[in-house]
Amino acid sequence: MRIAPVTQQDRPIAEALEVHPHQSGYIEPVRECLEEADQLSDWRPVGIWEGETMVGFAMYGRIRENGRARVWFDRLLIDRRYQGRGYARSAMEQILALIRDQYSAEDIYLSVYEENEMAIALYQNYGFQFNGELDTKGEKVMVLEAAQRDA
Repeated sequence: MRIAPVTQQDRPIAEALEVHPHQSGYIEPVRECLEEADQLSDWRPVGIWEGETMVGFAMYGRIRENGRARVWFDRLLIDRRYQGRGYARSAMEQILALIRDQYSAEDIYLSVYEENEMAIALYQNYGFQFNGELDTKGEKVMVLEAAQRDA
């Protein structure tokens, strides 16, 4: 499996990725994510590839909000056809390594709806903990502190 930036050529493939209907309230469609990345160049949209097949999508970046910059691992989805095969775990490991390389000494933030128990379990497995904040959409914020992840 590999992680690679979404190119203009890959864009239609990425936009065709879908989660199961019961998961659709947890994440924006890829098209919206890519439009957001077009508007704010700090976002890094990436495809999750197995061979020549894009099986998922993620987005991360250092985003300035309320006067402070934070590194966000903002989106992660595996297409419904490829779920249950370990791609999310593999993608988490590779993307966290990319983030560490690019933003070495910074905490990593993400947000999640509290009903999304599978995602929460995945994130906690990698050391993310709730920090008591809510994002602008009412999602709970989790953080992986640099000191903790590098210990």
